[in-house]
This record gives sequence, C-alpha cells and structure tokens, in this order.
Amino acid sequence: MDERDIEHDENLQLIASDKVEGTAVFDRKGERLGAVHTLMIAKHSGQVEYAVLTFGGVLGMGAEFHPLPWESLTYDLMLRGYVVDIDKEMLQRGPSFAADEEPAFDRAYGEQVYSYYGLSYPII
Repeated sequence: MDERDIEHDENLQLIASDKVEGTAVFDRKGERLGAVHTLMIAKHSGQVEYAVLTFGGVLGMGAEFHPLPWESLTYDLMLRGYVVDIDKEMLQRGPSFAADEEPAFDRAYGEQVYSYYGLSYPII
C-alpha cells in the first residue's frame, strides 16, 4: 500500500475512529467474524479499551455485540480488516449484549471481558 492511496483522515500510523467503524474482523483463518460497531475510549487516558464487534443477525436485526479488548485486534493490510486470535465459537461464548441491553462498561465489566480473552485489564 502506497501512502498516496490513503485518504486524508488516515495515514500509515493513525486512522479516524469513524473509519474503524464498519471495518471487518476476521479470525486467523481469514473467516469473517463480524465488523467493528464502535470503539469505547477511556475518557481520562484517551486509550481505546474495546472494539465492540457486531456479530450475527440479518439486516441489523438480532445482531449481538461483543466487546473485544482493543489490544487483541491486529490490522491486516491484505484483508483490509482486523484479525483476532479467536474463533467463532469462542466469540459466541464470550461476553456479549443485545442492542437494548448495553452493559455499564465499568471496571468490573472490563475485567470480565479482558480475563475471558486471557488479558489483563489496563490500569487507567
């Protein structure tokens, strides 16, 4: 990828949050798991804590939302999406919520999400 191909709200190191939303998320086999719905950013540190992944559903109905620790996603230039070291079954068993039951995203929830994926919750 040539830097001249990158739009004004993105460069080789940075990307605007609205460009991340909708980006596909794949497992290591290249199977699409879903797409980034939104990012959850710590107000005080400015660090992205979660990428909330949409998974399942048809035409936006019945989709589940799965928070993934931001550090678990790696951008793949060839796939033009993020790759995670989890498969569909692990994702389905993990922390999730429906559109009408968004969690508090407090420290306890963060620790639950991070520990499920084998990571330590960041000290903020």
